[in-house]
Amino acid sequence: MPQLDATIRQVFGQIWQSEKTSPAPELAPETVLLDTGLDSLGFAIFVSALEEELGYDPFALSQDAYYPQTFAEFVAFYDRFRQAA
Repeated sequence: MPQLDATIRQVFGQIWQSEKTSPAPELAPETVLLDTGLDSLGFAIFVSALEEELGYDPFALSQDAYYPQTFAEFVAFYDRFRQAA
C-alpha cells in the first residue's frame, strides 16, 4: 500500500498545481478530505486522474455508496478495489 499512497499523493499534487498557485497541503492520514482545499470539481478531476493513472475507479466498482472522510480512508478504499480492477 505504500506505493498506492505515494501515487495518490503525487496525483493530488498534480491536480492541486493545476488548480491553485499555492503549494499543495500536507496530506496526513487523518486529513479530512473536505479540508484539503479542493472543491467538488477539483475532487472530481482528482478521481478522474486517479482512474487514468491506476486503471480503475473504486467509486464505480463499489456496490455501496461510500464516501471516505479522511485521506487514510480514501487510500484504503482505493486499496480495497485494487484487486478487483
